[in-house]
Amino acid sequence: MAIWWRGVRSAAEAANLPAAYSFGRSIRCLHQYETIQAIPREATGRRVSARDRTIGRIPAVVFTQSLLETDASKRGVSRKQLLTADKKQIKSIVDSVGLPFFCSTTFKLQVRAGQGSSSLVESGRVLPLKIHRDEESGKILNLVFVWANDGEQLKVDVPIVFKGLDDCPGLKKGGNLRSMRSTLKLLGPAEHIPSKIEVDVSKLDIADKVLMQEVEFHPSLKLLSRNETLPVCKIVATSPVKEPEAVQA
Repeated sequence: MAIWWRGVRSAAEAANLPAAYSFGRSIRCLHQYETIQAIPREATGRRVSARDRTIGRIPAVVFTQSLLETDASKRGVSRKQLLTADKKQIKSIVDSVGLPFFCSTTFKLQVRAGQGSSSLVESGRVLPLKIHRDEESGKILNLVFVWANDGEQLKVDVPIVFKGLDDCPGLKKGGNLRSMRSTLKLLGPAEHIPSKIEVDVSKLDIADKVLMQEVEFHPSLKLLSRNETLPVCKIVATSPVKEPEAVQA
């Protein structure tokens, strides 16, 4: 049995990870990631895909899609390319960036004419949209990418990472950080899509909260939310906070 994974929310919940999974987890700079190497595939179907996996290849698809137009008739033509990628390389990249952050990180992709070929057919940056994994073994079965070159408008669920936990007054008093959201949905140019959004909680006291409209990101990005006044997180008391007793004269 297999399941499609879409970004951090599905991955974290299915793996039974807490919303604060990303606390303390570092994400290396994008230029340190390997360039994904892929080759074209012409045939499709379960048998073909199964054969590719037995020789260490992961079936993948990459396409171009305009997300600015809500009217499908006004969108540009979606160009679909069928590919296969090296299983070991993809697993190494997923393990490196972390599954919850894989679908919010752009990577460089090079499409070669064939396995072992030096002839470059196409190259550019891509963003993973879905990762299809076996539910029991966790093995990667299929990948879906979208071209993410500069200027491409993308809609992405970006994971939230909390920082400043050690300095948070509310936590020092014994409070707990309650996360209301694990991601924010952003729309904007591919080059400005972050792999994570950092929310500073270093100054929050008991009952303090951070609202979606207070989260900072690149000005070219738009937050897609019907209510930006909803909280992202809040510091809650583990027990009722006692009011200081009045000093008697």
